[in-house]
Amino acid sequence: MSLASTLIPARTTLLQSALAAALACGASVSHAIDFGPDGMFTLTGFAKVESSRASNQCNACARFPSEDKQRIWADEVVPGREYKTGNTTVTLFQPWLGANYNLGSGYKFSALLSQRWRDGMLDMAFDPNIWYEKNVAISHEDYGRIAIGSMTARGWSVADYPYGTNIGLSNEWGGSGAGYGMLGNAVRVTTRPLDVLSGDLVLEATYDRGNTNFSANKPAFLELYAQYHQGDLVVDGIYQDTRNGKPVAWGHAPFSGLTDSAEFDSKLGGSGQSIAMVMARYQLTSQIELSGGLRANRWSGAHAIQLTTGAQGLWNNMFNVAWDTQLAGVPNPGYVATSVDVSAGARYRMGAWTASSGVVYLGKAKTDNPAERGQSNDALAGTIGLNYDMGDGLQLYGFAGMVRFGRLGLSPMSMPGNTAFWGVDPRVTQDGNWLGLGAVYTF
Repeated sequence: MSLASTLIPARTTLLQSALAAALACGASVSHAIDFGPDGMFTLTGFAKVESSRASNQCNACARFPSEDKQRIWADEVVPGREYKTGNTTVTLFQPWLGANYNLGSGYKFSALLSQRWRDGMLDMAFDPNIWYEKNVAISHEDYGRIAIGSMTARGWSVADYPYGTNIGLSNEWGGSGAGYGMLGNAVRVTTRPLDVLSGDLVLEATYDRGNTNFSANKPAFLELYAQYHQGDLVVDGIYQDTRNGKPVAWGHAPFSGLTDSAEFDSKLGGSGQSIAMVMARYQLTSQIELSGGLRANRWSGAHAIQLTTGAQGLWNNMFNVAWDTQLAGVPNPGYVATSVDVSAGARYRMGAWTASSGVVYLGKAKTDNPAERGQSNDALAGTIGLNYDMGDGLQLYGFAGMVRFGRLGLSPMSMPGNTAFWGVDPRVTQDGNWLGLGAVYTF
């Protein structure tokens, strides 16, 4: 369960009040709801409220705070603006409506529908056509499973939970890098558990053709996923290779097409990006769990192209551009970039209490781009947390953390924006810290 990709100003909404009330009395109603013939339908979900206080916040430091980090005019900061401690409140609510039907002879039909609300608003701003889950599937106990529709990619969902969430760094780990997290037109094939080296191995392949209105620059998404489970050890391996999605450094991003519309398909140049990631969890003792992850990112780069003329002309989604230069006759060319990110953490259980600590390192990038686009910067974030399980689905938690950038300048290439995750802008300060409290109720 990830937080917002940028810090959101605190505000009061009807949903926040409803969630607070649900959390206050959640201990009495924390069970999945089964209904329909033979309990065919199941309703589950979670509600979350979190408030934090963070240092070195400066929403007014950027001259164009809502612009894409990749556009050169978004680099500008306003000299002399004050950055200070600020408060943030985030609410999340996400239900899952599932259906299961036994077809006989070992075959089962299932369907899943899910969407997320953030701060009282439907969380569809990134792409109104893509749901978190909107799919149907057929499975067999001996052969595996095939699903079709909207679903989350493993590159985001597994990195987000359990790995990032368990150490208080869900967005920093799951929401960074060159992957995509949301799929709207996918086919997923999963094997049954295979007996390998005295453990269970599950293999999976997912393909998404994105926005089919693009014909010159056809989108294509391929993800290979493997999970190996032996005793107290779980290893997850993920590889994504994609063509002609929006070039981004946001692991939660939807995969669709080069732009929101195929109207300018013929004017665009293609792009691609990929990740290779391995993560592992190990139950060292009944109380201690260790985890870690390693991710390699690659972006092809995307040339900056003005699609319409005029002072308010539209631009494409570009990446790692050397502005005001040419490469082989191409103006404002995009360059290939690669980087490596790392995560590590530990949890210690003490009855109903669980203490955690984690770090995420977003590395410098290698690129031939002669212009500085964040490749020379890196970031190290660390957290400590304490969680109390009240039972019946209700958990309370507190946390504290810090971030340190390697230099003043644009944020590391693995970050989606200059103030993503922490609200700390490395163009004006190199470090920041935060602390907060939250509650999450699952049913």
